[in-house]
Amino acid sequence: MYEHDVLVVGAGGAGLRAAIAAHEEGADVALVSKLHPVRSHTGAAEGGINAALHPEDSWELHAYDTIKGSDYLGDAPAVETFAQDAPEEVVQLEHWGMPFSREEDGRVSQRPFGGLSHPRTTYAGAETGHHLLHTMYDQVVKRGIEVYEEWHVLDLAVTDHDDVADRECHGVVAYDIASGEVEGFRAADGVILATGGPGQVYDHTTNAVANTGDGYAMAYRAGVPLEDMEFVQFHPTTLPSTGVLISEGVRGEGGILYNDEEERFMFEHGYANNEGELASRDVVSRAELTEVNEGRGIEDEYVHLDMRHLGEERILDRLENILHLAEDFEGVDGLEEPMPVKPGQHYQMGGVEVDENGQTCVDGLYAAGETACVSLHGANRLGGNALPELLVYGARAGKHAAGGDMKDPEIETGPGAKSEDGNLDAADLVGAVGGSDQSAVADGAAVEPRSVVDATVERARERVERLLEAEGINHAHVRDDIQETMTANVNVFRREESLREALSDLREARERYQHVAVSDPSRTYNTDLIHTIETRNVLDVAEAITVGALAREEFRGAHWREQYQYRDDENWLKHTMLTWSAGSPELYFKPVVLDGEDKTYEPKERSY
Repeated sequence: MYEHDVLVVGAGGAGLRAAIAAHEEGADVALVSKLHPVRSHTGAAEGGINAALHPEDSWELHAYDTIKGSDYLGDAPAVETFAQDAPEEVVQLEHWGMPFSREEDGRVSQRPFGGLSHPRTTYAGAETGHHLLHTMYDQVVKRGIEVYEEWHVLDLAVTDHDDVADRECHGVVAYDIASGEVEGFRAADGVILATGGPGQVYDHTTNAVANTGDGYAMAYRAGVPLEDMEFVQFHPTTLPSTGVLISEGVRGEGGILYNDEEERFMFEHGYANNEGELASRDVVSRAELTEVNEGRGIEDEYVHLDMRHLGEERILDRLENILHLAEDFEGVDGLEEPMPVKPGQHYQMGGVEVDENGQTCVDGLYAAGETACVSLHGANRLGGNALPELLVYGARAGKHAAGGDMKDPEIETGPGAKSEDGNLDAADLVGAVGGSDQSAVADGAAVEPRSVVDATVERARERVERLLEAEGINHAHVRDDIQETMTANVNVFRREESLREALSDLREARERYQHVAVSDPSRTYNTDLIHTIETRNVLDVAEAITVGALAREEFRGAHWREQYQYRDDENWLKHTMLTWSAGSPELYFKPVVLDGEDKTYEPKERSY
């Protein structure tokens, strides 16, 4: 058994920042990651980092833009904390050596981004995430923080109290990809989940193959509520053949969207009469798909993004990486011709419910980054707000887990925050299959930390052996079916009958998953085994997204419902919560907190 004060699961931006913060508080901290840290998906982020740095800007404006962008589903304490802390985090990055793009006078450059009232997006060319990842990994190495790379965390070691609020997390169990050993990791003070997003739920995504929603699923099985999972962001500019992201920085610099009739449709068809291409991502994604569905798409699939007019010098200075992506994946020279783009799954606004300090309702368990939902992004994330979230809430989670002195949170977590019960329609289509145990809590009444970890390790070892020794179907067939139904039925446009069809398909996939087996018998670098385990997580997250989408009967942010073409503040200004309880999901709601430090954010029409 490996032992540390704080364990961080995942070594992308949020994980690295959490580990640095915990170390600064004097904790013995370790990172456990299924990838080498600089291979984490944070490295694929292109656009930038929002922070109110300019004298004419302010954290108050940043907070307002974020609340408006969230379609008034963001919680004000989370948003204001974020907007206040972001400038300090960006300055800290600069001091650590982050190579920000700069103006001629030496100031850090800031470009416009969708939904922002002031140009506040700092960036490093079109490779901001890459530079951010390497900058923070340098700090981890400099501090001598231990990294267990290529260890795949399988489950959390959590006590089995009936009331989830009484449960405690004492560590994790992980599979050493290089040796095939399953070992326990004990955390004396806290475990921080920073495993990134769930992009592999869909077949057209900007996310890496490794983004399988591990943190969401592990926390969910341990009884921690998942919050607002129906809100999935579809980025409007991805390459049709691969899902590779084309940065919002292209539109921030002045890139233009055209349909097949060479109309600048964001203006000419009235989708965003003021902001045009710089409307928020949900607005632009729906506009593009509407153009395609109404016959004005190019090859009935995509639209064009044109940046030729920006000029070669400006493109090479600020967007050179975009040229390479378009050429490599689509055979298009962005200096000479427009690029094909269409919406693709990009980001999960919902996630593991946490407070402003990153803490869940399970003592000792934290989450940060895309895995977490403090409700910063609400129903729609603004471009440029993801990377500063990694910094701000990664740092806060790391500091709090290590015992740092912090203000008590205003956001309540756990079932105690419930304002009303939800009706889980189609309940016969969700939940465990065939009596299978989907929970992650330790067997028996073990509460002694090492005993809890040992019991979880034993269960994990038994499961790995079953998968290696059994005969059955390959997980890939199950995962393909999940991705196909989610892409077809739980995408940008959602209809009740399609959501029910997705739940039915997922039920069938869960039944088939009971019969998966690993054909590769090897104990070292067994990717078939890893992917089989990940598919269980993909399935759990897909179900959570679909249940939330069926439950929320309104149109808000990224969640569009055909039968409900309006935002219903009277009935739906609340968070959708889903917990795992006695073999099946339980749905409930909790209120949105719109009371900020000095003002209340009154919901208004969200127009651009």
